[in-house]
Amino acid sequence: MRRTLERIGGAVVLIGGTALKWGFVFVKFFGFFISVAAYSFWFGSWTFALGFVLLILVHELGHAAEAKRQGLQVSAPTFIPFIGAYVRIRHAGLSPWRNSLISLAGPLAGGLASAAVWAWGSSRGSAQLVVLANMGFLLNAFNMLPIGFLDGGQVLRAMSEAWHMPVIRFEGAVPVQAFAPDRTRAVLIGMLYAALAAVLVVGMIATKPNGAI
Repeated sequence: MRRTLERIGGAVVLIGGTALKWGFVFVKFFGFFISVAAYSFWFGSWTFALGFVLLILVHELGHAAEAKRQGLQVSAPTFIPFIGAYVRIRHAGLSPWRNSLISLAGPLAGGLASAAVWAWGSSRGSAQLVVLANMGFLLNAFNMLPIGFLDGGQVLRAMSEAWHMPVIRFEGAVPVQAFAPDRTRAVLIGMLYAALAAVLVVGMIATKPNGAI
């Protein structure tokens, strides 16, 4: 009980100190700090919790970066403790190919960040960093599951649409001609999905023997 109270007290001090020091920034990224505090209580280490939340942030920034590259409006990441984070993207009317790129960009960025943490931890002989990398690979591999609200579900939906949806030729904003579905794009989406999922799973397995949960 004493140890639990100490952790709660430490989280309160962390949040309060951050609020006093950073003011507006704290208000804007309140969910980020709350997530760090919540995961600190869960993992028993605020440094590990901070690293884990930063990996979540990199994942979301991957989605945001690809959406911005496509010229779309993107919100700042919103964090929900113990659930994750999300960004709002206005992507109504996008082609399946563009939607799939946005969905894949998050796990790709998160996987690259996890690989960087793995390399850093291995070079320093830090078991904690290697475990953090494993958690990062696990998080992004989980997001590749073919479930509707996850990134994998979004990619498979885009692949299905590319396989069945006719290609429309527009003149201005007026559709004038329909062509057979571009199934080459559907196959390419599937290949990118399978390759990224495989790499994330390999990373997760490779880091597990080093003490990962």
